[in-house]
Amino acid sequence: MSDPNYPAPPQYAPPPPAPSGHSGLLVPILIGAVLALIAANVYLFVQIDGLKTDLAKTKDAVASEISQVREVSNVSTQTAKRNIESLKDELEGARRQAAMAVGQAKVDATKHAEDLARKLEQQQRASQQQLTGEISKVSEVASAATTKAESVGTEVKEVKTDVANTKSELDKTIAALKSTQGDLGVQSGLIATNGKELAALKALGERNYFEFKLGKSKEAQRVGDILLVLNKSDQKKNRFTVTVIADDKRVEKKDKGVNEPIQFYTSKARQPYEIVVNTVAKDRIEGYLATPKVQTAR
Repeated sequence: MSDPNYPAPPQYAPPPPAPSGHSGLLVPILIGAVLALIAANVYLFVQIDGLKTDLAKTKDAVASEISQVREVSNVSTQTAKRNIESLKDELEGARRQAAMAVGQAKVDATKHAEDLARKLEQQQRASQQQLTGEISKVSEVASAATTKAESVGTEVKEVKTDVANTKSELDKTIAALKSTQGDLGVQSGLIATNGKELAALKALGERNYFEFKLGKSKEAQRVGDILLVLNKSDQKKNRFTVTVIADDKRVEKKDKGVNEPIQFYTSKARQPYEIVVNTVAKDRIEGYLATPKVQTAR
């Protein structure tokens, strides 16, 4: 029964019939669209199936890698735990050894101190006994010395007399020494002509003296801080020729005579060095080298 307050629903009117000219084209179009839709659905199905397969493989690979990582992590963790435990054991062992070493060191130190104390006591006793013996010996020696004092006094007087005589002879020898001019025109010091006079010069202590015996040879001979080579010697005429090597320089001193000062300078001193030959023999000369006490560069 209808309600007078509401209007009546509209009546459905069927669509007007399509023109007869277009009805033949709609059917092929609809069939093509359906076929295209089916082909698209098949293509999408194939793509989705491939994606599912790739996704499944990827999940398996990821799961495998995760499993491997877990295994490696577990192994590393176990190894680290074992290393930590081993280090703990080693540390504990080291602590125990250190404690034992400290205790042993205390024992050794105490024992060493006791040994030192015993040795010191023994040495003190031995030293005391030795000192007592030495005091006794000194007393005996003092008594003997007192007995010999008078005879020693006499000997001392004799020694003093000998020293005075020796000094007097030395003074006479020094007074007899001569001073002459060297081959460089420099006034020489005192010249010694024999061993006794050379000993007197050494006693004065004004210069350094080096005695030498130089034979004829091609090899240089060291005298003091220089080198000498005997080139020629004439025993009858008491003449000789030598080569002096000093500061890497060679200087030939030709036809020199006995007791003639041969002078030359070196880089070590302001005063000249002097060579004095006292004896000329066949292929050999004997003499001495005198060098300044002060070795200062010129």
